[in-house]
Amino acid sequence: MATTLRLQRRTLVRASGGPRYAVALTVDALGTGLLRPFLLLYGVTVLRLSAPVTGTAMTVGVVAGLVCMPSVGRWLDRGARSTVVAASMLVRVLGVALLLAAPVEHVWLFVAAALFLGIGNQAWPAAHAALVATVAHGRERDAALAAGRAVRNAGLGVGALIATVCLAGGTTGLRALAAVTGLAYLAAAALAWSVHLRAHPAAAPAEDGDAAPAPRMRVLLAANVVYVFCLNIPEVALPLILVTRLHASSVWSAAIFVANTVLVVILQVPVTVLMSRFSRQAVLALSGVVLAASYLGFLAATSLGDGWGAPAVAAVSVACTIGEILYAGSATALVTALSPAHVLGRALARFGLSTGFGLAVSPAVITTLAPYGPTALWGSLAAATLLSASAVATEKSQEAQSSRGCRRASWRPRGSAARVRS
Repeated sequence: MATTLRLQRRTLVRASGGPRYAVALTVDALGTGLLRPFLLLYGVTVLRLSAPVTGTAMTVGVVAGLVCMPSVGRWLDRGARSTVVAASMLVRVLGVALLLAAPVEHVWLFVAAALFLGIGNQAWPAAHAALVATVAHGRERDAALAAGRAVRNAGLGVGALIATVCLAGGTTGLRALAAVTGLAYLAAAALAWSVHLRAHPAAAPAEDGDAAPAPRMRVLLAANVVYVFCLNIPEVALPLILVTRLHASSVWSAAIFVANTVLVVILQVPVTVLMSRFSRQAVLALSGVVLAASYLGFLAATSLGDGWGAPAVAAVSVACTIGEILYAGSATALVTALSPAHVLGRALARFGLSTGFGLAVSPAVITTLAPYGPTALWGSLAAATLLSASAVATEKSQEAQSSRGCRRASWRPRGSAARVRS
């Protein structure tokens, strides 16, 4: 049994890009966890900017990252893989350097820092998915993508925990966190680049590859904007409801967030592998049903009032996390399966755009609906998610894998006689 588990882990690491790349993912996630949750605090506390100015600068960074996604997609479609991943990390090194160089009350350097951090954060998921899709195929690729998400969630959680402890150091502690984050990104970029992975997409006429999956991709991208709201439920919706509606302690919000992270880390790969007996489209549709059911569960839980409401919300949040795991394990995998090799980068970039857009608008939508009561919030989310799940389920299923052009990769470890640099 132990030997089998070791072999499975080795296979998963290989399918995920190799040992060095796995270490790069971990280091990058740790660095992101150290600073990303506290960037607003850095602007307000260290640079003494107002909260509205700091928040606006961070929004500009997110928007700039989304605007850059088409260029990232075209770069990936030219065959680049490890270089794009490394670049997404290096551009964040520049962002951290600008943070450290910014004097007190200097708005524009903070805006520039948020800009580069936003570009790197938005570009990374598409670059990572393209790299994994080049190394692994079929269900092995799905498991590798799931493993990458689990590692990233673990790294983010540990990084945020370390940063929380270091916050006792005040301004000096925040500057130290930024410096360590920059070094982590630099180390991760070097490790990712050292993989030297470049793809050679099969040649195919653009009109043949682009036309067929376009309708299905449009449905998937539109549905994804709604699905991705689930990622902000533990961070935005539940704390808002628990504190303002149920008057519960903030400990409940923290506990739910920690439980969500732990469950994703533990269950993402096993659940993805377990669901591999079904089509990715069916699993994605099922995730929408589970998420919608959890939203209705939150509606019922909030009606219990101050006494049992908070424990009930915590219990329902487990179901919401399961829906999130099903969604994360099938959505990106479905995009890679539907996309011809020569447009994989652009397809992943469009998917990243829809994800980024959904993440950007969901806090505003949630906070706008919440004052109108639980029915307006959870009923609207449930209805929209069920509609999206129905659209995914009824769309004609044609998961293109090897039939639309094979992907070949040049992958050479450091020290090999033949190196192909992306």
